[in-house]
Amino acid sequence: MSHKSGPFEMEFTPDLVIRAYQAGIFPMAESASDPDIFWVCPQRRGILPLDGFKISRSLRKTLKKHNYTIKTDTDFKATIHACAQRGPDREGTWINQAIIDVYGQLFERKICHTIEVWQDEELVGGLYGLALGGAFFGESMFHKRANTSKIALAHLVQRLRAGGFKLLDTQFISPHLQTLGAIEISRSRYEELLHEALMADGDFYRLSGGGTSEEVLHPSSHTS
Repeated sequence: MSHKSGPFEMEFTPDLVIRAYQAGIFPMAESASDPDIFWVCPQRRGILPLDGFKISRSLRKTLKKHNYTIKTDTDFKATIHACAQRGPDREGTWINQAIIDVYGQLFERKICHTIEVWQDEELVGGLYGLALGGAFFGESMFHKRANTSKIALAHLVQRLRAGGFKLLDTQFISPHLQTLGAIEISRSRYEELLHEALMADGDFYRLSGGGTSEEVLHPSSHTS
C-alpha cells in the first residue's frame, strides 16, 4: 500500500525532488496528459540487491553476442521519451511533461543518469534514474528489442558495483524484476538502507564508457 498526496501545491523543482528522494518519497503523475504530481511512499519497497542480480540464460546469450553499444548519459531526451511511450507491456505512463522537464534539469546537474543500449544508430533500450550518495533510484526502463532493457539494467548494476554504491531502489517490484533478483522489503528496513547509502560516496563515473559485456558476465574480474 502506498501513501499518495493530493495534487502538488508547491513548485515542483529539482531541489524538492532531491529532498523527497532523501526522505524515501518519489513523484508520479496519473498519466502523461495529467499535469498534476503526487508523491508516493510505499509501505513495501522494491530493491535489487547489487550482489543478487540474476543473469538468465537468454540474457547471458544476448550479452555474449556483443551486437549492442552501451552508452551513458548521451541522450536523456530520447531515453525518457522512450520510457514514456506506450508499449505492448504497458498501456500508459506516469511520466508527464513536468517530470520530463525537472528530471532534464537534474540530468544537466549530473544527478539524473541514463544507461542507453544502441544498435547501429538506433536507441533500442535503456533506463534512467537518480544517483544520490551511494543510492541509485531507478525510475523507468524500456526496450525496443528483446532483452535490451535487461541489458541496460545489467550494465547499470555493473557500474554501481564498480562505483561503490550500496542501494539500487526499484520503487516497486514486478514479476519481470523478480526474475532479475529484485526483492520487496518493509518501509522501515528501506529507510535504514537508504540512510546508510546516502552516507556513502558513490561514483557513477568510476567506469569509463559503457563497460563491457565480459565485465557484466564476470563481475569479479573487475576490481574497484
